[in-house]
Amino acid sequence: MIEKQKLYFNGLILSMDENDSCPEAVLTEGENIKAVGLEAELRAVMNNSAEEVNLNGQTLIPAFIDPHGHFPDPGFIKLFRVDLASPPRGSCIDMATAMERLRLKAADTPKGEWVMGVSFDNSSIQEGRMPTRAELDAISTDHPIWVIHASGHNGVANSKALEERGITDDIEDPVGGRFDRDPQTGKLTGLIEGISAMGPLGSTNFLIDRDRFWQGFNATRDEYLEHGVTLAQNAWTSRKMLEHFASLPADQDPGYDLVLLPVGEREPAMTEGPDAVDWPGNPHFTLGPRKLFTDGAFQLQTAFLTKPYLKPVKEDQPCGQVYVTEEGHNYQVKRLHDLGYQIHCHCNGDAGADMFISAVAEAMKENPRKDHRHTIIHGQTLRDDQLERMAELGITVSFFPAHIYYWGDRHYDTFLGPERAERISPAASAEKFGVRYTIHNDAAVTPTRPIHLAHCSVNRKTYAGRCLGDAQKVSVMSALKAQTIDAAWQVFQEDKRGSVEVGKLADFAILSRDPRLHPEKLLDVSVTQTIRRGEAVFTMET
Repeated sequence: MIEKQKLYFNGLILSMDENDSCPEAVLTEGENIKAVGLEAELRAVMNNSAEEVNLNGQTLIPAFIDPHGHFPDPGFIKLFRVDLASPPRGSCIDMATAMERLRLKAADTPKGEWVMGVSFDNSSIQEGRMPTRAELDAISTDHPIWVIHASGHNGVANSKALEERGITDDIEDPVGGRFDRDPQTGKLTGLIEGISAMGPLGSTNFLIDRDRFWQGFNATRDEYLEHGVTLAQNAWTSRKMLEHFASLPADQDPGYDLVLLPVGEREPAMTEGPDAVDWPGNPHFTLGPRKLFTDGAFQLQTAFLTKPYLKPVKEDQPCGQVYVTEEGHNYQVKRLHDLGYQIHCHCNGDAGADMFISAVAEAMKENPRKDHRHTIIHGQTLRDDQLERMAELGITVSFFPAHIYYWGDRHYDTFLGPERAERISPAASAEKFGVRYTIHNDAAVTPTRPIHLAHCSVNRKTYAGRCLGDAQKVSVMSALKAQTIDAAWQVFQEDKRGSVEVGKLADFAILSRDPRLHPEKLLDVSVTQTIRRGEAVFTMET
């Protein structure tokens, strides 16, 4: 069978290869790139039935790669949950609006079934706090109601939800978590902090059965393809979530490619041995790094810092909250390292990052591994001394520059103060010390929007319009590479995707113009077409 060929020409092609070459044309054959180079030379070798794709002056780049996120959580929010996001992402400005949305959902939900609100942000809503158990009980005592924070690191349950989960007043706080109690009565307030305390309530697959999983998958796939993203991550894959992905037969193409990051503490039991999930080996779903945590989120002041928050909300935890003991974390890092796994570790605060860097250094002493590519996820307050040590140890990082836009103003005046805020997601410093990095949205914390994410790295503008750290700005090419070839490299897929080179997948994003021109107007650039495995899967309506 002769595979279909396509010739892309008459536009700018940013290959993202090691030379930053801009070939005149690209010839694809089936799912892969057959040739790149001069248009005349490619025309000479293409077959007579090849399709010609005139770019008409637009720009072709490798398709975007999401280097950290929670696919298909955005689809679950869209289809099954109550969106309580505040500006600039949503329109929930106060507690009354949030409660009304939950009330309407409860009225439309059979008694006894759960109502789940998501993306609630205490730092953005007018009242500046989370809902209370009493407020949720006032909506309904017939429905379990659970409202989870935008960061995914805490939530509030009504009395029915606590009862359903078997959470009573005598429950003990786990390591790295807390069940909030009334200081006078000792009774639970409904606020549950930390992944260890939330348990299944904090999982993205909470209340998701197989049918809902695939509905959410399809909705998220279509959203990502619209923005030129053809590879994403499920960066905290529980056993239940792994079983959902494993339900796809090996010979079926779901229309999307994913890297799955199993929960590190539960490995290798989930993927190897007699109790492993029956994995069909679908080529579109790759088992990638194993995921760990050291700390929480800035909005909740549970990111773990070496110096106190500018305006601490907890007198007993002015520097935030550590999720694990040092001994336990060192054990998990060494264990996973010795098993040969790559590790991605959530470290928002610099003290949290210190824990992971030290643990990797200790693991490397006993078992040196070349090119392990262990990765700090978020790394928002990394210091220069940490970046220097990371370069020595071969640790990479995926930054979260969307925070600059969505929460940068609060970093400046509430969380960190001007000096630390102006170097959150310090990509320019990473370049200085030779640390290869990527950038991400952490969807559904913020929506996956690669052009906006690049804008955040290049222009570093907050929602209020403040430039947050001119010294940490990077070039447009750096921001694009951080979502293409560097993102492929970070999960060991640089030989397969991430640049326009012979033999790689024909995954492209076609942009409306050259994004390198007028960086300050980067948001004017749009994705006009997405090519996945040689076929157009999204075309902008004109």
